[in-house]
Amino acid sequence: MKQLFLHPAMLVFLGGGTGSLLRYGLGQWLPAMLSGRPFPLAILGANMLASAVLGAAAGAFASRLIGNDLRLLIGVGFCGGLSTFSSFSVDTLLLFQQGRPGVALLNIGLNVVLCLLASAAGFWAVLTNN
Repeated sequence: MKQLFLHPAMLVFLGGGTGSLLRYGLGQWLPAMLSGRPFPLAILGANMLASAVLGAAAGAFASRLIGNDLRLLIGVGFCGGLSTFSSFSVDTLLLFQQGRPGVALLNIGLNVVLCLLASAAGFWAVLTNN
């Protein structure tokens, strides 16, 4: 395993910036490519890509194919900048793999419902204060 010899915060920063730029690029490219389609394909694409990359990174880390530095760069930084949905997806997958389907389903339900409510609350808070 090759070490990158950068401070952990710098690894997260570099990966996060790269993931954020890719998300921005997807947001610019996909709507232009698929004009007239009223569905947020860029976000779906970013979530799917980040989930696949984070799943591969988690598997590689668990198999000791990559070290903690690459886990921080790719998993925390890149995938976190691209989409935090990937973390939710891998956490839920691990719960299923651990034989905890009830907790996995609870995680899905709570994330969907509470995050939608939090988004609505934030939206409402701004609208009522302006």
